[in-house]
Amino acid sequence: MSNSSSISQFLLLAFAGTRELQLLHFGLFLGIYLAALLANGLIITTIACDHHLHTPMYFFLLNLSVLDLGSISTTVPKSMASSLWDNRAISYWGCVAQVFFFFFCAAAEFSLLTVMSYDRYVAICKPLHYGTLMGSRACVHMAAAAWGSGFLNALLHTASTFSLPLCRGNAVDQFFCEVPQILKLSCSGSDYLREVGLPVFGCFLVFLCFVLNLLSYVQIFRAVLRIPSQQGRHKAFSTCLPHLAVVSLFVSTGIFAYLKPPSISSPVLDLVVAVLYSLIPPAVNPLIYSVRNKELKDALRKLFEYNL
Repeated sequence: MSNSSSISQFLLLAFAGTRELQLLHFGLFLGIYLAALLANGLIITTIACDHHLHTPMYFFLLNLSVLDLGSISTTVPKSMASSLWDNRAISYWGCVAQVFFFFFCAAAEFSLLTVMSYDRYVAICKPLHYGTLMGSRACVHMAAAAWGSGFLNALLHTASTFSLPLCRGNAVDQFFCEVPQILKLSCSGSDYLREVGLPVFGCFLVFLCFVLNLLSYVQIFRAVLRIPSQQGRHKAFSTCLPHLAVVSLFVSTGIFAYLKPPSISSPVLDLVVAVLYSLIPPAVNPLIYSVRNKELKDALRKLFEYNL
C-alpha cells in the first residue's frame, strides 16, 4: 500500500482466537455499554423533566451525560459486533468517523469537566457572586465553548491523521481506531510536525485543563476545611474527591496512550490503557455525579413514581 488512499478498510484488534473468548468479550462490553446507556439516559431524562434541576450544575451534568453516551457509542458497538460476527474489518470512512467523533466527545467532555469544576468553585468559594457569574447566558456560552473546542480538536486531529501517507499495512492494534495506532502505520518519512507535534500539543491542552481543574479543587478544599461541621466536611470531600479521581484517571491514561515511548508499548498495555480512558469514565461518571446527590435521587424517584 503506497498511501492511505489505497486503503479501503482497516482491521481492528482481535481480542481472542476462540469463539468462547470472543463471546465473553462481547458480553463484557455489552454489560458496560448497557450500564452506561441506562445510567446516562436516566440522568438526561430526570434533569430534562424536573424543572427544579434546571440549574447550572445540572445543565452541565446533562451535557456531560450526552457526551458520555456519544463517546462510548462511538467505540463499543463496533467492537462488540466484531466479536459477535468474527469480523475485524472497519471501512476507511468508518475509521475516520470513529476518530472524529471520539475526539469530539472526549475533548468536549474534558473541557466541560473544567467548566464544572469552575462552577463548583464559584458555588462554594464565591456563593454571593454565583448568580452573576453563572447566569443562564454565561452557562450556555461555557457549554457552547466546550462543544466548540471538541469540534475543532476533532477536526484538526482527524484531518492531520488521515492526511498522512499510510504504508505499513492496515492492521490497527486496538479495539477502535485510535490515533496512536494509526500513526504506527504511517511512512517513516512523514511530516514530523503532524505525526508527533500535534499529539504533543493536544496533550498539552489536556494537561492545562487538568491544572485548571486542580486549582479549582484546591480552592474548594481550602474552603471546605474551614467548615465547622465535620459532617459537612466529610460530605464535601466524599463528593469532590471521586470527581477529581475520575478526571485524573482520564488525563493520565489519555496522555500516556498518546505520548508513551514505543519502547514500552505492548498490545496488552495499550489495550488496558485504552479501556481505562475510553470506557471507564462514561460508565463511572453517572455514579460519581449522582450517587451522593440527594436532589437528583429524589427527582429520579419522583420520575419513577409518576410513570408507575
